[in-house]
Amino acid sequence: MQPYQRHQFDVLLNDVTERYAAHVVARCDSRAEALRRLRDDSGDDGVRLAEFVDTVFADHRLDDVAGSAFVLQALHRRLVAPEETVAAVLDRLAKSVFADLLTAKVVERLARTEWKQ
Repeated sequence: MQPYQRHQFDVLLNDVTERYAAHVVARCDSRAEALRRLRDDSGDDGVRLAEFVDTVFADHRLDDVAGSAFVLQALHRRLVAPEETVAAVLDRLAKSVFADLLTAKVVERLARTEWKQ
């Protein structure tokens, strides 16, 4: 990631952090309750995180492949699975999708070649 892109991501993250903190405190009626709900891992989305993130992605035009790539590139060192970074998951996913496509293309080519013989 280029330094200017990293700066753009950091500015976005800081702005969104401030907005979401204010949003959660307002929804929960107190900072203490907001902290409790954010730290609670029960899956209760009373703080509407998914909805907020969807809105952020739409508002900042991150809701497409390029936007997702921008975010994931900035967060490439974060763990998304036990001991697996975003970069490792993306690498595995890209190779898997490419292998599937390659297999389909080879099957297609071999089938055409077989028909011509």
